[in-house]
Amino acid sequence: MARSLAVPDSVDQTVGMPTDTDIARWRLRSQQLAEPTGRRATEVVSSLLAVQAENPAQSAWAVATRTPAPDPADLDSALADGTIIRTHVLRPTWHYVSAEDLVWLLELTAPRVRRVTGQQLRGTHGLDDRAIDRLTETVLASLADQLTRAQLAAALAAAGHDLTGQALMILLADLELQGLVCSGAPVDGVHTYARLADRVPRPRRLGREEAAAEIVLRYVRGHGPVTERDLSYWATLTLTDVRAGLADVADRLESFEHGGRTFWHTAGEEPPSGPQRPAAHLLQLLDETYRGYQDSRMILDAAGVVPSGREAMIGMALVDGQLVAGMKRTVTGERVLFELQPHGSWSPDHLPHVEDAAARYGAFLGRQPEVRLVG
Repeated sequence: MARSLAVPDSVDQTVGMPTDTDIARWRLRSQQLAEPTGRRATEVVSSLLAVQAENPAQSAWAVATRTPAPDPADLDSALADGTIIRTHVLRPTWHYVSAEDLVWLLELTAPRVRRVTGQQLRGTHGLDDRAIDRLTETVLASLADQLTRAQLAAALAAAGHDLTGQALMILLADLELQGLVCSGAPVDGVHTYARLADRVPRPRRLGREEAAAEIVLRYVRGHGPVTERDLSYWATLTLTDVRAGLADVADRLESFEHGGRTFWHTAGEEPPSGPQRPAAHLLQLLDETYRGYQDSRMILDAAGVVPSGREAMIGMALVDGQLVAGMKRTVTGERVLFELQPHGSWSPDHLPHVEDAAARYGAFLGRQPEVRLVG
């Protein structure tokens, strides 16, 4: 049963402007972590534009927790039929993205990202342009059928190319960024590759100026309030590109000043008046609530008590949009254990709300949840 959350009012009456807590609550609503949520996985991914998905076992919850009835089959079916693609786009890492958004996003953002993969292929792995062309030709020919990475390595070996491990992973990421390769339908939970033209035969394409305006508008809607530097980081775009996009959609956005930064949000929106439901969330650090920002990420720590530096745990417990504990998830045969390492903002009153979040997560995994405080 959902519990009400008693917290002090967060509005700064002296200036009448949103506080850190207000912005964090606002983002929960924008990101569909507060009721009402998205109805299906496809709607969640489209709303966020892209969802970081390095770890499929945990990123599936990042999508499902934003729906009213979390169901693993929801995302699974969208990945199988190609409505959602898991591929490298935006920063050089995996993301879930709607098929209809993939190509224009790649065309806008991939050129800068490919500087990283190109340097790795040539500098780290010693491949020249001729070798990369031969490998690309073999990969695309092999992907007449959807293949796992291991099957692709075998196909390359059969064609006389010894490319495995990190080098193969970087090559495939570069081909994804070029719009040549993307995810196929998973096989027994294992990621496969396919030719993008086969999976997305009628891509949506936008001119560069139109795409810059679209990414600004969609990012602000799905993550707002945000700063221009948040978007620059998230999409690997220059501030010049971001500012041009902002100028093109300024009539549909509004802004306010806070902490020396300008925050942008959809026109007509105001921050939530108080705590929302559900009160707590258990999420990985790759979740869009954390990794979807850089410049203003620590709005999650209004009290300024979360230790800086490398995170000791790979997950987080949020209560009322605030990071109150680090979290580690361990899944066994019948149980899922959530170990929490409390921060200075932790209160015993938070525990029942976190247990509610653990119950939702456990039901999604089909496991009995247990919450344990450590450290």
